[in-house]
Amino acid sequence: MSTEFTYAASGVDIDAGERAVTLMRAAVERTNRPEVVGGLGGFAGLFALDTAKYRRPLLASSTDGVGTKIALARQLDRHDTVGIDLVAMVVDDLVACGAEPLFLQDYVACGRVVPERIAAIVTGIAAGCTRAGAALVGGETAEHGDLMDADEYDLAATAVGVVEADAVLGPERVHEGDAVIAMASSGFHSNGYSLVRRVVGAAGLDLHATPAGLDRALGEELLEPTRIYALDCLALVEVLGVEGVHAYAHITGGGLAGNTARVVPDGLQAVLDRSTWALPVAVRLMEEHGVPRAESERAFNCGVGMIAAVAPDRADAAVALLTARGVPAWIAGTVRERSDGDAPAAELVGSYR
Repeated sequence: MSTEFTYAASGVDIDAGERAVTLMRAAVERTNRPEVVGGLGGFAGLFALDTAKYRRPLLASSTDGVGTKIALARQLDRHDTVGIDLVAMVVDDLVACGAEPLFLQDYVACGRVVPERIAAIVTGIAAGCTRAGAALVGGETAEHGDLMDADEYDLAATAVGVVEADAVLGPERVHEGDAVIAMASSGFHSNGYSLVRRVVGAAGLDLHATPAGLDRALGEELLEPTRIYALDCLALVEVLGVEGVHAYAHITGGGLAGNTARVVPDGLQAVLDRSTWALPVAVRLMEEHGVPRAESERAFNCGVGMIAAVAPDRADAAVALLTARGVPAWIAGTVRERSDGDAPAAELVGSYR
């Protein structure tokens, strides 16, 4: 008698996938913008770009993931925040060039579809899209039972935005004398977690305990979702114009100096003064357990998630606007002539408070 094979027995449960879609549908539909055509379930997401609204629109796109922060989410069995991280990583890259996020599509690969877990992940993605003003127009959940453990998953997303051709932000607009505005991070965001997890494991840190200086358990601190700056950055440009806001740098892998350097033109240098802010307690905890300062400043954002280069006479207005919108912000430095050709394009000076 021949053996009967089924897809479910091979590790792919179609019924579970359909139940996951049912559970996430309401959250996804809440992200809809007026330009969204059709609904969840089509083969492609449709978005009607109102070309009459723009003079010369440029489409911008960004793709990213969450990285090994997902391992902590699995360890703590909490899956409702990493979706917010996923959105933040792509939309805050988009807004760095001045683009308004329009829509996003996600990809979830997992060892086994647990409908409630997938729904929690996608509900987080939808929450992030709402914070960014972007529509979640579709995505894919792939069950890879023969490649991944049952509770294992990974996330990726692509977002598309739009910006006027004459309003693109970047190093071409940055001038000597510009003020460097720092916007506070909400934690480690979504970078450096391979190092964080290594330290936690080697030091035997208890994720359920509350370290000195923190007001919550270490695990909660480490799972704090990435701050989404997109709408705040767009608001700043709307008020100050491109004459006032010249560039944004999203502080991700490579740290504060490394990412700030990406928006500094040849011949200039961004100098950021550490004494204008305090190093976060969680970063100090990593340093207390063996991470050198130079390494933490390369691997972690060290309390700053986004940088803006603005005209010096608009710096106070920029800080006031961001603060009023609930984003802690301050003047962290300035752009000056780089007299030494060997000097880095961005440099941290002074000591943290």
